[in-house]
Amino acid sequence: MPNRQSDGTRINEDIRISPIRLVKDEGEAIIIETHKALQMAKDAGLDLVEVSPNAKPPVCKIINYGKYKFEQVKKAKAAKAKQHVVKLKEIKMHPKTAENDYLYRIKQAGEFLQDGMKVKLIMQFRGREMAHMDYGKRLMERAKEDLAAFGDLEMDSRVEGNTMLSIYSPKRGAGTAKKPQASQQDAPKPVTEPEAAGEAST
Repeated sequence: MPNRQSDGTRINEDIRISPIRLVKDEGEAIIIETHKALQMAKDAGLDLVEVSPNAKPPVCKIINYGKYKFEQVKKAKAAKAKQHVVKLKEIKMHPKTAENDYLYRIKQAGEFLQDGMKVKLIMQFRGREMAHMDYGKRLMERAKEDLAAFGDLEMDSRVEGNTMLSIYSPKRGAGTAKKPQASQQDAPKPVTEPEAAGEAST
């Protein structure tokens, strides 16, 4: 019978601590000398496996280690499959973002949300723009309306240093919604002459 496994599990002769707590098939647990439990495993053609090494005394079972290991791997894969990692995309704008750039950013954000990703909308203020944060706020409010059909507002606009942030989560059923269309009313005027916004980042 094999001994120490690559995953660190102690089985058979590699279990040197004695006594151990042996859990039988019916769930009954007994305190027994390790060499006696090992002999029981040999007589049954099975393995003595340490399933809880940190317990005092360690907990062991007499089982088929190969089958036990297979079940452990199967459970780990099932747990991993249930995990859903949501990607976060960043969309950057400025108070001076031109209308066509704004429309493009909103289209990007809506498509990201439809694809099941989160979107962080970032309003960046540079230099004197910090004195005109109301313009950025108005643009963020406009974006909130334009993205309402495609995402749920997870975090409303808040200021962090020289940026204003908001986060949107995918809306259920958004995958079947129509493509995002930015609103054409009440668009905030730029503080100065328009200039292109920062690129969206992954």
